[in-house]
Amino acid sequence: MNDIKKRVKELRTLIEKHNYHYYILNDPIISDGEWDNLFRELENIEANYPNLINKLSPTQRVGAIPIDSFNTIAHRKPMLSLSNAMNNQDLVLFDERIKKLLEKSIDIEYIAEPKLDGIGVELVYENGDFTLGLTRGDGFEGEDITQNLRTIRSLPLKLLASKPPKLLEVRGEVFINKKDFVKLNDRQSENNIQIFSNPRNAAAGSLRQLDSKITANRPLSINCYEPGIIDGIDFDTHFDFLKYIKKIGLPVNNLIKKVVGISKMKVYHNNLELNRNKLDYEIDGTVFKLNRYIEREKAGSRSRSPRWAIAGKFKAQQATSTIKNITIQVGRTGALTPVARIEPVFISGVTVTNVTLHNQDEIDRKDIRIGDKVLIERSGDVIPKIVKVVNRKNKNTPKFKIDSICPSCGHTTKNVNDEAIIRCLNTYCPEQTKGRIQHYCSKPAMNIEGLGKKIVEQLINNKLIINIDDIYSIEKNKISEINGMGNKSAKNIIESINKSKKTTFARFIYALGIRNVGEHTAKILEKKYNSKLDKFIQTTEKELLEINEVGEIVAKSIVGFWKDKNNLNIVKNCLEKGVYIEQKNESVSEFLNGNIFVFTGSLELMNRNDAKKMIDFFGGITKNTLTKNTTHLVAGKNPGSKLNKAKQLNIPILSEENFLELIKNK
Repeated sequence: MNDIKKRVKELRTLIEKHNYHYYILNDPIISDGEWDNLFRELENIEANYPNLINKLSPTQRVGAIPIDSFNTIAHRKPMLSLSNAMNNQDLVLFDERIKKLLEKSIDIEYIAEPKLDGIGVELVYENGDFTLGLTRGDGFEGEDITQNLRTIRSLPLKLLASKPPKLLEVRGEVFINKKDFVKLNDRQSENNIQIFSNPRNAAAGSLRQLDSKITANRPLSINCYEPGIIDGIDFDTHFDFLKYIKKIGLPVNNLIKKVVGISKMKVYHNNLELNRNKLDYEIDGTVFKLNRYIEREKAGSRSRSPRWAIAGKFKAQQATSTIKNITIQVGRTGALTPVARIEPVFISGVTVTNVTLHNQDEIDRKDIRIGDKVLIERSGDVIPKIVKVVNRKNKNTPKFKIDSICPSCGHTTKNVNDEAIIRCLNTYCPEQTKGRIQHYCSKPAMNIEGLGKKIVEQLINNKLIINIDDIYSIEKNKISEINGMGNKSAKNIIESINKSKKTTFARFIYALGIRNVGEHTAKILEKKYNSKLDKFIQTTEKELLEINEVGEIVAKSIVGFWKDKNNLNIVKNCLEKGVYIEQKNESVSEFLNGNIFVFTGSLELMNRNDAKKMIDFFGGITKNTLTKNTTHLVAGKNPGSKLNKAKQLNIPILSEENFLELIKNK
């Protein structure tokens, strides 16, 4: 039996080694047939000795038992998005800002890389083993897609490191190569299954399969490019980090390179744009990041994006099409948005059939009419827009004007406060009601699983809900009577509704759909009002304007929202029907305000995620790199080079016990 165990371990090591040479180094050292023989031998042994199978075996990439849903897990470190540079001048301005932030006049060293058009994920390795994989989600928490990520052949289940870090979080992009995408669609077509519109959508759909066996049959690839939290090894530069993760088996894009100065940045960006169509994968720009981590710390981050990085977007790709019709959509805030329905056209990997025309001013400025042949582009390879009219067959086609009557409720519409947008002012407009309820149930809001757009529409059409608060009065038997529903679906929806009742201030405020109040602003308001809803309802414009990042438009929207008695009644009814907002302890929640903590070494009395949550709860900040602004270094077992740096900078050093005592005493 010992010989069999030894052979299993040997086979797994060999297979992962050859995967590394094939996928990472692009330099296979055995034939495909020889690899197949090794894999089959391992499969046969595991079939005869199932007790030897474990989740890290290469044979387990075929997928696991289907799951009912994805769990949501918080990222230890937020996955921020990037600011965009739409042209070379924006890159110049970015470089100038960096020089100013770093107080330098010399050329700055950056890491340049292709911006893959894929799906952002986070990989978590503990002691070298792949233990968790998450989607980016909202940047603060993502969905657990570990089972699906395990099926990606180029992703090592065990790192090729003799002494791996205790914790290694790596961010990456999952994508499908162009050739593999063509083969995938051919296979879909042969099996009479709907084909995918582009590689990105195919990758996204594959990662969100509840049955990972389906994912295992999709040709997914991954490139890694950024660290999350790391415990057990330190890096001074990003280039050193990339070399290390490639050495231990993680895929890194081979076009990543160091560039020094703005002139080299522009050369890299322009060359990549020139050759983008020659690559075997889709990219929509370049990314430039500061190479030295200590410089990243000094540059800092905004709430949603780091100041030390930028995405250089490529020029939009264009195509022509004909406008078949222009229709009006009514949003949850009453905004009437004209949408051009066009002949389908393929641009930058996506088939475009609808293009928003924004407002009447935009239609008038470009003189857009039904029947026109128009030039369309995808700005930043994301949002399609009409650039101009290129041909008009019928010169007598009338100009398009948005009607003064709401197409949903027949109520009169008007411009409010000199806005460019025309709005329906009827609070009970069906389309507005539907939009508000759909928004309230959405994942970043109250996250009521099962109440998607179509189900909400059915509930409204069947007059089971009229306002948001009616959600909490729906009866299970009424839901089960709806066409296409049943007892099990109805039971799941009721359970999800009840589960959503316990929520946070930020989620509830965002869910209410106050105009101009997004997720980020809701979190700012949560901190200001300490989760006290009654205090927030009584707020004034003057008080709101004192909050950093809240401007006049947001302040007016909030005060105007609370002046509407209908909104007050809805909130009152929600609370009476069981919605409960978790409260923070006002007396202790901010005592670490202004304190910046950095960790080094392995923690034994707690995990690093719990320690970070404590610091965040009490108003402090955690960072990965020491600077002169760091107020505390928490040193665990086997601390890295940060310990010596802290001593040189005279930064107070705390043991785990000291740290916990600090929290306890306060």
